[in-house]
Amino acid sequence: MSTAATRPADQDHLWSVDEHLEDILTTVRPLEPIELQLLDAQGCVLVEDVTVPVSLPPFDNSSMDGYAVRVADVAGASEEFPAALEVIGDVAAGQAEPLHVGPGQAARIMTGAPLPPGAETVVPVEWTDGGLGEGPVTGMRARSLAPEGAHGEVHIYRPAEERAHVRAKGSDVKAGDRALEAGTVLGPSQIALLAAIGRGTVRVRPRPRVVVLSTGSELVQPGEALGSGQIYDSNSFSLTAAARDAGAIAYRVGAVADDAETLRSTIEDQLVRADLMVTTGGVSVGAYDVVKEALAHVGDEDEPGSGVEFRKLAMQPGKPQGFGSIGPDHTPLLALPGNPVSSYVSFELFVRPAIRTLMGLEDVHRPRTTATLASDKALTSPKGRRQFLRGTYADGEVRPVGGAGSHLIAALARADALIVVPEDVESVEPGSEVEVVLLG
Repeated sequence: MSTAATRPADQDHLWSVDEHLEDILTTVRPLEPIELQLLDAQGCVLVEDVTVPVSLPPFDNSSMDGYAVRVADVAGASEEFPAALEVIGDVAAGQAEPLHVGPGQAARIMTGAPLPPGAETVVPVEWTDGGLGEGPVTGMRARSLAPEGAHGEVHIYRPAEERAHVRAKGSDVKAGDRALEAGTVLGPSQIALLAAIGRGTVRVRPRPRVVVLSTGSELVQPGEALGSGQIYDSNSFSLTAAARDAGAIAYRVGAVADDAETLRSTIEDQLVRADLMVTTGGVSVGAYDVVKEALAHVGDEDEPGSGVEFRKLAMQPGKPQGFGSIGPDHTPLLALPGNPVSSYVSFELFVRPAIRTLMGLEDVHRPRTTATLASDKALTSPKGRRQFLRGTYADGEVRPVGGAGSHLIAALARADALIVVPEDVESVEPGSEVEVVLLG
């Protein structure tokens, strides 16, 4: 439950970035674990260690197409004096009844097939005549085209050491080993490992469902014609993409007109599929800032602690913010400003950590570093505000892109970092060390 929801809003209090973030992260809790099929668990976080039930590989097998032989039978083999061995059959991957290789014998073996009893090593087919008697070959003929290759005689032109080209049982992981630790985010390679050890399902925290909703009667969907005084809705697209990048399942809702009742109804309809709601626009002090009007008193008397508080933060861009919980399940809601840069910076600072917290991750923040400011002139910053400027970072240097305006989307598209100017700093000279939030 948000601490903000349990106290009256102080309209004169100027919140710091850290206070606002702390309020969010002490309110949002990781989602409850569920059991999911492997592919459904992609992008989710494990909640328990996974132990290997069966060794990988589960048996000694060949890493090459060739011949399984005894070491003594190919000792001293050369092109001038090849070892001639009797081919007793094929050993293919998945074959149930392996052959037994005796003295003077060889079994034609395929990559991944189990090393047959009696065999001690594998000779690659390129070291042999492939049973054709015509010198070294480059590969085997398909069994369906030349079934006689599984029998007859093969000449081997090079010796092989014991267990050459053999993948040992358990050489990847052994039964009883820990395959994956709790807290691991499941990507393709982790899912491959789970499948390889026979796990069909896994216990994880699900990816949070995030609903993104933009407000404004002036907003038009991309692809439609612009009328007088209208602009395209970019915020809902950028924030939905950012939520997916953070690991969420994100749903974009088309822009809602500046009508409090319509907005309230739309939000209530979307709660059924939301673990977190994000709105953009309508949180400032204008007469048409309907998010404040729609949500400031949405708390239900039967649901103590619900409601959204709108506050001012000591930051630029992104001074107006809203946070609280709504609905019977106290779904967290973050209300972001409507200027494109303000909404994106606010997302990175507040929404992304909330999403990562819902996922159950330990480290929820973007990485930060220090860099040398590479600019033509000093950066200025308003006193008492923590400023976040767009920049490009490379080789220990960060260079500002665009100005400080909250509407400069083109500069945002070129940025891969945020330059942080502390509240007590009003000017930063070129060559100074600055803190940088890395976005890429």
